[in-house]
Amino acid sequence: MVPPNGRLPLSRERVLAAGLALADAHGLESLTMRRLGEALHVEAMSLYKHVANKGDLLDGMTDLVFAEIALPPDGAAWRPAMRDRAISARAALRRHPWATALVSSRTSPGPATLRHHDTVLRTLRTGGFSVPLAAHAFSAIDSYVYGFALQEATLPFDTAEEAAEVAQTMFARMAADRYPHLTELTVTHVLQPGYDYGAEFEYGLDLILDGLERALAAT
Repeated sequence: MVPPNGRLPLSRERVLAAGLALADAHGLESLTMRRLGEALHVEAMSLYKHVANKGDLLDGMTDLVFAEIALPPDGAAWRPAMRDRAISARAALRRHPWATALVSSRTSPGPATLRHHDTVLRTLRTGGFSVPLAAHAFSAIDSYVYGFALQEATLPFDTAEEAAEVAQTMFARMAADRYPHLTELTVTHVLQPGYDYGAEFEYGLDLILDGLERALAAT
């Protein structure tokens, strides 16, 4: 029930959701307790009834991001499950690019984060992976996902048109025959209609899954 003043009561869920929205809109560096309080129309001190400190806030926000990643159901075959999970993780990190630097650094993971990791390991183990091979697979896939998300977030272009502008700026500063292979790649691939750097993601992901499939068969 909404109180007479029209304000919803403050809760941990509301605080975390507001922190997520601020980080999405302005970047993680802009997130302060004072600014979060302003967004929720409360004094910053009121927030500490729901989050212990800034670190607790970041832990909770990171857990919300993990909660957005689709997890495989019981009995799912490991390869399509890992592929779908990686694609979903990349999509979540595109929605929240600030989270890429946090997903592996938090020391107090929340329930969604723990459930995520446990489900991935369960899928690999029931798919026939030994404990060491499951660890290798988890590390290889997530290193690729997080690395790709970071690179994608820091590219100096988002669209094919912007990529063309960046390429033209580069070529204007160098002789055309100085770097022939870079020129070839740019002209025959990057500057083609419909170019999308993000399309590289699934190609690289399948290479990793191919390698893991061979490693599993070898055991």
